[in-house]
Amino acid sequence: MKHVLVSLLLSAALWAQGPAAGKGKAGPPAGPAPKLADGTPDLAGVWTGFGSNAGDISKGLKAGSEVSMQPWAVEKMKTLKSQDDPQANCMPSGVPRGNPYPWRFVREGNRLYVLYEGNIHSFRQIFLDGRSHPEDPDPTWWGHSVGKWEGNTLVVDTVGFNDKFWLDYLGHPHTEKMHTIERYTRTDMNSLQIEVTIDDPGAYTKPFTTTGRARLMPGEELMEYVCQENNIDLIHVNAPAQLP
Repeated sequence: MKHVLVSLLLSAALWAQGPAAGKGKAGPPAGPAPKLADGTPDLAGVWTGFGSNAGDISKGLKAGSEVSMQPWAVEKMKTLKSQDDPQANCMPSGVPRGNPYPWRFVREGNRLYVLYEGNIHSFRQIFLDGRSHPEDPDPTWWGHSVGKWEGNTLVVDTVGFNDKFWLDYLGHPHTEKMHTIERYTRTDMNSLQIEVTIDDPGAYTKPFTTTGRARLMPGEELMEYVCQENNIDLIHVNAPAQLP
């Protein structure tokens, strides 16, 4: 019964905006990926999906990758409960974990912003002006991100994460040593191919690469969603960390 309750509560909390992610509108027109005046791909629009398996990051890896954890990380996962999940507590999902809620790229000069509908309406900024990471960045939920174009692929390099968010629903952890490389390729009008390489020697014995996809949601807008409002069910989610 507890497992059923957990699944229902997490589904209600994390999928509350499900209808907003698919309102029955016609799909986007087919065609090649659009480009901006400077020749770089145009990533604008509302997207759903992300760069990993949100349930279990060890699923859907790039060929040749494996999730090999440090012993302390294996033991830590055994102690986690679903109510410990920062995302269930309305915190940002972090990189590369996705969630059911849509998100949007916004380009402004040499900055690219990612706006997230889910949880606390958080955002990331990705610097495209060639700057380097700060030598000692303050740890944050989204880290410090710099980006560049490699052909039609946006490559985002991020450091300076805090260690508070989980990589998936099962609670795969990370440390402040985590360094990610995200690769976004708009393969056509409707699709983004996403790869995220995670290098965290504090929690894993070697880097690994996740794969995922996002699809365009034409005509959609981000909705207001305040996860913290009336979030009264969390105290009942006391089973071991598991898939929703």
